[in-house]
Amino acid sequence: MEILVIDDHPLIRSGISAMLSCHDAQCVIREASDCGTATRWLIDATNSPDLILLDLNLSDCSGLAALAAIREAAPCTPVVVLSAKDDRKTILDAFDLGAMGFIPKTMSPDLIWSALGLVLAGGVFVPHKIVSDAAEPEPPVTFSGTSALQSLGLTVRQIDTLRMLVQGLPNKSIARNLGIAEATVKAYISAVLRAMNVTSRTQAVIWLSRNGVRFDGVGANLGTSQCDLN
Repeated sequence: MEILVIDDHPLIRSGISAMLSCHDAQCVIREASDCGTATRWLIDATNSPDLILLDLNLSDCSGLAALAAIREAAPCTPVVVLSAKDDRKTILDAFDLGAMGFIPKTMSPDLIWSALGLVLAGGVFVPHKIVSDAAEPEPPVTFSGTSALQSLGLTVRQIDTLRMLVQGLPNKSIARNLGIAEATVKAYISAVLRAMNVTSRTQAVIWLSRNGVRFDGVGANLGTSQCDLN
């Protein structure tokens, strides 16, 4: 397990590493103090990290531009935003750009740990205030795994499309990964959103979070062995 922490405050990076080490001691934590260092390492790295934890207020690339740059450098790696700015628009815009979680810095270490574990297990972490404000026509039902999505009548290919959609991958990349035409991807997305009774990718992310859906996959234990990229 390898996690990349991108934050321009050494104290924050050290605090995150210490928090993770309290739970396990197996994971390599790599640190970057700015977006440029992080993107260069991600592009040159032989293997992508298992998770990226990103602050939006970086010295060389502030705001959502940093998220866009990191997503471009590591399109298949889940990115969780850890930010002091947690207004509704920023959170929703982050999910639109492919974030798999948004953690306000005001959250307790235990809750941050739980949120990271959810993302590593294949879920999506959405702050409570966003989930509670989201309109939902029916009471939420807790599911686990892709069988829940199959119960909505979705096929395996449609579920694979949804998995890549919530990761923020564009239709062209989804089509290439699945070996299908872009028109087929668009048809799959329309069918998925219709089955979930939502109209956008962000609403689909919130639906997955509210209903406890996690994509089938291998979870991981966390721990720390620190390595600074600078």
